[in-house]
Amino acid sequence: MRISIGSWAYTIGPYASHPIPFDTVCRQLKQLGFDGVELGAFPPHPNPGNPNGPDSDWPGAMPEKSQRAELKAQLDALGLGISGMAANLWGEKLINTDDQSKYIAEFQRNSEFARDLGIQGIRVDCVQPPSILREIDYATALDRVVRAWRKCADIAASNGQYVTWEFEPGFAFNKPSDIVRVHDAVNRPNFGLQYDTCHGQMVGVNGARQEGEKETFPTQLEFLHLLDGRINHIHLIDSDNTCHKVANGGDETSAHPPFGLGVIDFDVLFPAVLKAARLPHDWITIDLCFWPDAWAATETCRKRVAELIRRYAQ
Repeated sequence: MRISIGSWAYTIGPYASHPIPFDTVCRQLKQLGFDGVELGAFPPHPNPGNPNGPDSDWPGAMPEKSQRAELKAQLDALGLGISGMAANLWGEKLINTDDQSKYIAEFQRNSEFARDLGIQGIRVDCVQPPSILREIDYATALDRVVRAWRKCADIAASNGQYVTWEFEPGFAFNKPSDIVRVHDAVNRPNFGLQYDTCHGQMVGVNGARQEGEKETFPTQLEFLHLLDGRINHIHLIDSDNTCHKVANGGDETSAHPPFGLGVIDFDVLFPAVLKAARLPHDWITIDLCFWPDAWAATETCRKRVAELIRRYAQ
């Protein structure tokens, strides 16, 4: 299996004021022995362009096919693949409007961008926080998400891609039953779940930021049993049973501590994740999102994942 890491770890959160340029990230990943990178397709890293206006002042914008071809050639020359892409859809409305046409149009633009770069998988989330369900009734919210993602899955299929939904504490439909319900309702063969092991801990075991009565399991193993056959993308990272904090001290989404700084026993969990997944590819992605010193932790994380692959995925 091949190893990548999400480029967003070096552009958002603690790195927002001093992001690491994409070419620097890629050169360093190659030196550290990575097989690829997972692209956070939003400024300042490569992206399809400004969704709301001119691209001239939009860092990393690549609206032209020639720009995308040049980037792909540069990555090919380094011997790096792109394991997937996090689409920049957070500026759109999904649950809090009955008209998802702008969200879907922006997804299509990202899908075309991914196609030009040879990217197979596109990540989505529910955009709005769990508290949105206090304002919009559950059935309406569910219908809006499902209708939009069916169309997105069809767009992705037309470009030879799959869609992977990253469920997490910070977004709506973060209970185990919600996750299964949404997946079943979208009902597209190229639509599946992105299983991030720290989100699995916070959603499936801790019930973080779940509205109303919590739904939890004793361990992630039982949660994975529920999700068997639904997982089409994997993110590996530890969990210390806490959420990343926003400026006012409130919980946002799962913390992503490097391996060994949390509670997860990966010698037990990693084989179980592999068994539950149905991957259309051979990538395992590390996610250090919001970790304050992700750059320094990158090398040791790759070594740990390489060891897990050697033990359990040969």
